[in-house]
Amino acid sequence: MRYFATVSGSASEANVEEKVLASNPIMESIGNAKTTRNDNSSRFGKYIEIGFDKRYRIIGANMRTYLLEKSRVVFQAEEERNYHIFYQLCASANLPEFKVLRLGDANNFHYTNQGGSPVIEGVDDAKEMAHTRQACTLLGISESYQMGIFRILAGILHLGNVVFMSRDSDSCTIPPKHEPLSIFCDLMGVDFEEMCHWLCHRKLATATETYIKPISKLQATNARDALAKHIYAKLFNWIVDHVNQALHSAVKQHSFIGVLDIYGFETFEINSFEQFCINYANEKLQQQFNMHVFKLEQEEYMKEQIPWTLIDFYDNQPCINLIESKLGILDLLDEECKMPKGTDDTWAQKLYNTHLNKCALFEKPRLSNKAFIIQHFADKVEYQCEGFLEKNKDTVFEEQIKVLKSS
Repeated sequence: MRYFATVSGSASEANVEEKVLASNPIMESIGNAKTTRNDNSSRFGKYIEIGFDKRYRIIGANMRTYLLEKSRVVFQAEEERNYHIFYQLCASANLPEFKVLRLGDANNFHYTNQGGSPVIEGVDDAKEMAHTRQACTLLGISESYQMGIFRILAGILHLGNVVFMSRDSDSCTIPPKHEPLSIFCDLMGVDFEEMCHWLCHRKLATATETYIKPISKLQATNARDALAKHIYAKLFNWIVDHVNQALHSAVKQHSFIGVLDIYGFETFEINSFEQFCINYANEKLQQQFNMHVFKLEQEEYMKEQIPWTLIDFYDNQPCINLIESKLGILDLLDEECKMPKGTDDTWAQKLYNTHLNKCALFEKPRLSNKAFIIQHFADKVEYQCEGFLEKNKDTVFEEQIKVLKSS
């Protein structure tokens, strides 16, 4: 981006170049995290278009985002971190304007301490926070809006510390005057009693009536995490929209350069729903690439009768079919999510019954009845079935959203 801005000698009075570059620290703080492979790994995909006028000067930009890794908000693997912004906030907790957020050390929050590795060598989170705030200001996100963003982010951290106590196997309760919840409700501007009630109950509607049912400690914890992920994803999209507004140009765009930056192919010790989605996206991209670079290009050569030895390329359509066709992996997953008694295990059995020995790219691990192996274009990957149904449903209870809407 810097290079394009320099060679195009952008229309400097609008300072477009600075704005386009300022989008980076914001997107990195809310979309990047430390993983075992990389201290600053982008955990979302993005496509950026940089627009030019007739004289090929930059006039603006626009960004689309894909597949934000929401699960990271509530869980991090050993040696990994949540999104940078949470650690930036905790490192700046002593600033007078942040006192209201009631934050402290990142180790004190369930959503930031699970990886057991809160510090990145050579990175000063408090300094990074200053950069993030400067970038927001440059893009026209006012002080009061910034404070609103930080309140929501701090609220998510406090929500993660809310604990549930089992009454019996089917119901739970939150301790009276529970501090993390009361701070969450203060920051979010919602009613404590209402939030408390809907974190431990859900409303069920049948054809004839609605009734309110208590939920178990595990269900309540899952619902709390789903709510946290939902709030983060909404905030992320709001920020992307605001960045796009700031980069939008009134001048008519003559041409553009598009840059796609998404996750590479992923395979870890344990691969779950997220890796499955990422690798599926990469299969689709690989197919686009094959289609344009090999297939269409070579057909063009044939048409023009250019002497040419055809390059043999690997066609990954069979793998894409395994994932997305009728009775493919996603189809069976969606179907299992609709079953009242559907579980990860029953889904695994259906996968084996449908694809084992019938599709060469699908295998069952020797020692597990709860995993499956796909031969992708890049590598073989073993996926653990546990959590697939829950993540695919991604259920957020409507009553909790209603409470938030009253904020």
